[in-house]
Amino acid sequence: MATQKLYAGVKLRETRTRLGLTQKAFAAKLNVSLPYLNQMENNNRPVSTGVVLALAQEFGFDVTELSTGDAERMVSDMREALADPVFDADAPPLADLRLAASNAPALARAFLNLHRAYRQTHERLASLDEALGREDARVQASPWEEVRDFFHYCDNYIDAVDHAAERFAATNTAQDADPMDTARAALTKLGITIQRSRDADIRGYDPDTQVLTLSSTAAAPTQRFQMLLQVALLTQGKLLDATLDLARFQSETARAIARIGLANYFAGAALMPYTRFLQAAQEYRHDLERLADRFGASIEQVAHRLSTLQRPGAKGIPFFFVRVDQAGTITKRHSATRLQFARFGGACPLWNVHRAFETPGRFLRQLAETPDGVRYLCLAYDVSKPAGAWAAPVRRFAIGLGCEVQHAEQIVYADNLDFSRDAAFAPIGISCRICERKDCHQRSVPPLERRLTINPNRRAVLPYEIAE
Repeated sequence: MATQKLYAGVKLRETRTRLGLTQKAFAAKLNVSLPYLNQMENNNRPVSTGVVLALAQEFGFDVTELSTGDAERMVSDMREALADPVFDADAPPLADLRLAASNAPALARAFLNLHRAYRQTHERLASLDEALGREDARVQASPWEEVRDFFHYCDNYIDAVDHAAERFAATNTAQDADPMDTARAALTKLGITIQRSRDADIRGYDPDTQVLTLSSTAAAPTQRFQMLLQVALLTQGKLLDATLDLARFQSETARAIARIGLANYFAGAALMPYTRFLQAAQEYRHDLERLADRFGASIEQVAHRLSTLQRPGAKGIPFFFVRVDQAGTITKRHSATRLQFARFGGACPLWNVHRAFETPGRFLRQLAETPDGVRYLCLAYDVSKPAGAWAAPVRRFAIGLGCEVQHAEQIVYADNLDFSRDAAFAPIGISCRICERKDCHQRSVPPLERRLTINPNRRAVLPYEIAE
């Protein structure tokens, strides 16, 4: 079988820029000619084995980054967008999408932004009676989606913020100290008074009185997290702003949402410092309950943190992390794996994350295979959040965490599972609109890239047949 050539010009150019090297200096470091480097950066030639080795030896570069990241995500996103009925013609072949994602990522992102704007326009027209007469009825990009995509294309790992949080933890946390004491001491140093109220919001800060009010009904891990989030907002302003400047968000609303997101990231990284958390995760074989107890965090916080362990040179297992509500809507999604989640609509109904609501307090395991043949170990767990009063609504979510089966030996939840049988792997997908499986009993809509055959004299699981 021929080895697939590696075209990674964009990543190569980004690496050189990050190192602050000219093409001539970079070529010398890699022991290649200047024209050859130029051709590789413009994807006119594949990245050679010698260059891959030189990147690892000379710069300690994690060469797996050359073949992962933005390109695979954009290919998945473009496939889903092109499945929209607005594209009547046949969809471009997968090879063309990969070329566009690798050779022209800016163009690919522009296409995705255009399609998102189209969908938003369509949704507004569907509720035109509500939009008529409003001054703000013009179409504009969703700030929430813009921020979600920012973290999505960063592999949910923000290096500068992660390192700053780790330094904070090293400076302020004694060995085996209670994380609550650490957060409280950090706020006390800033002159912040902490009070709790049963009737308060989860977190409320008054800058005039310097009083931080926390809900006494919130779980201890939530209170710790909110205290560290407030520390981030009060002490990491310059770092957060510098990161936001690089992101170049289109609106102040998106920037404000992203600022909270980065503060949340800092809080999680301070509660679970990268190096210590990675070591503990490996020691406990990624047992979420043991990690939660060790770091004073919730199961959801631990699962989310596991999906961020993508520091160059010290990567953890590539995990995906997702949170869904009872309607199946994805409310959080991060993936360091090849598995990408649907940008529009809910998750595949065959995925075990939907069954977690039926078994609160229990971990559900699943072996799954996506249409591209990649196999995963999936974990699902219900994370109900009571409000602390009889009449108050209970917020119910389910989280999913998983990785490719090649990492299964390092995961405690893989013990006693039979990976040898093909039948043990459930056939899951990303979205029915782009899933190519022909015999799925839970299919909600036909695949838009396939022709349908209608036979009035025959009815199988589906009321139509999907042609090749």
